[in-house]
Amino acid sequence: MEATAYRQFLELEKSHWWFRGRRTVYFGLLEHHLRDARPRRILDLGCGMGGFLEGLARIGGRVVPSDVSLESLGRCAERGFPGGVLSSGYALPFADGAFDLVCLFDAIEHIPDDDRVMREVARVLAPGGHVFVSVPAYQFLYANNDRVAQHQRRYTRRRLARVFEQAGLKVERNTHSNVLLFPLILPAVLAIKALEAVVPRKLDPDHTNLSWPIPGFVHDVLHACFAAELPLSRRFDWPAGHSIAAIARKPA
Repeated sequence: MEATAYRQFLELEKSHWWFRGRRTVYFGLLEHHLRDARPRRILDLGCGMGGFLEGLARIGGRVVPSDVSLESLGRCAERGFPGGVLSSGYALPFADGAFDLVCLFDAIEHIPDDDRVMREVARVLAPGGHVFVSVPAYQFLYANNDRVAQHQRRYTRRRLARVFEQAGLKVERNTHSNVLLFPLILPAVLAIKALEAVVPRKLDPDHTNLSWPIPGFVHDVLHACFAAELPLSRRFDWPAGHSIAAIARKPA
């Protein structure tokens, strides 16, 4: 990921509606799905700046951050999560069955061979353990923000399910997220892509859809719209949205 993107994530994760909405919806889905079970050992793979670590610690036991960036692991240590592990998703330095829950929050789309990574995730999962994955949806929405973040691809629910299944994991939830704002996001992204097609521009890491100045109260409204999908997300899988959130289980 571009250094600018890492810096943006660190600066905006507490206030920006998108970061807040993801945490609300993804942890809501996880807590509902796990019920009263508390995973004792959790791996946050591709942890980035550690924005999900505190939430994971609330729903389980020991949380291990892991990333390809030493800077990221240093930031995680500053947040109270030392002992992060530098690793590639292709060869995780953990024993078979080491974790009860593995999470990849907007991480797997950065990796060229997602099937290979998911096989490694399945290996380090304990029997009966779960994996949570969130990814951006729809390849036709691939734009400047994806290039800055160095995304390899965007997903459909069918493709993500195939990645789980080829690793021997059973899909239990596979829903779109950022659903209620999608009717606004879709035409905006398509308009930006059309403009870029007419007036090509170089990769600009300093300007993404996260860098637009938005008043604080608007962030609150947008976060409330994002979070409003959660009560229904607990009950069924949404058929369309700007992102995808999925949970799979390793057979016992």
